[in-house]
Amino acid sequence: MRIYAIGDIHGQLDMLKAAHARIEADKARVGDTDARIIHLGDYVDRGPDSAGVIQYLMDGIAAGKPWRAIRGNHDRMFTRFVRHGIAHDNQHIKSGKSWLHPALGGPTTLASYGVEAVDGEFEIAHMRAKKAVPEAHLDFVENLPLTYAWGDYLFVHAGIRPRVAVEHQTEEDLLWIREGWLDYRGPLPFTVVHGHTALDEATHFGNRIDIDSGAGYGRPLSVLVIENSHEEIVTETGRAHLTHANPQ
Repeated sequence: MRIYAIGDIHGQLDMLKAAHARIEADKARVGDTDARIIHLGDYVDRGPDSAGVIQYLMDGIAAGKPWRAIRGNHDRMFTRFVRHGIAHDNQHIKSGKSWLHPALGGPTTLASYGVEAVDGEFEIAHMRAKKAVPEAHLDFVENLPLTYAWGDYLFVHAGIRPRVAVEHQTEEDLLWIREGWLDYRGPLPFTVVHGHTALDEATHFGNRIDIDSGAGYGRPLSVLVIENSHEEIVTETGRAHLTHANPQ
């Protein structure tokens, strides 16, 4: 009947808990306590409590809550650094900034685990991170799927390569794609619900819905509800209209 989706969280544990509270209130109103909640990735970086976000999601899923989580590009940068000390992804970050650059947010993620990190001091930060970050957190993030399908909707972090079957999509596109995707207005076999590209508010573009409203930058964390092929935003006072972009 219905499903909920939460956009990019970026270490904002208080916002995440508030989003869940809004969803629970909506579930109670419609009498559907079993409706699933999909989290669209980017659990870490920029916000103050990445460690808390991961633990909160792990605890809820372990307790049998109807939650699903998919992986985002920031989540991959986090685990790659802690596992292997990989600080750069020059294929996707053309500026050359490392994960420990404040703009990407790695230092705030490590700080939530009690690790002080300075951009450029990669070896020291890597050694500290390996000791501080629980193996269970890394395993949880690394084993998250990249997509989740529900009815006529596909949930993914960044988006998909148009005219490529889901089973043939690459991890790089699912986690990072913007070029050739954000400007695509053609038909898709499903409506894609995604994040990754921060907007001022969640927006429906006809063939896709971007619900990353910039929580990593202190803006609100958006919650989408889909019910009988109708999409709305869940707010503190109830449901609200989802903004639709002009496709022209």
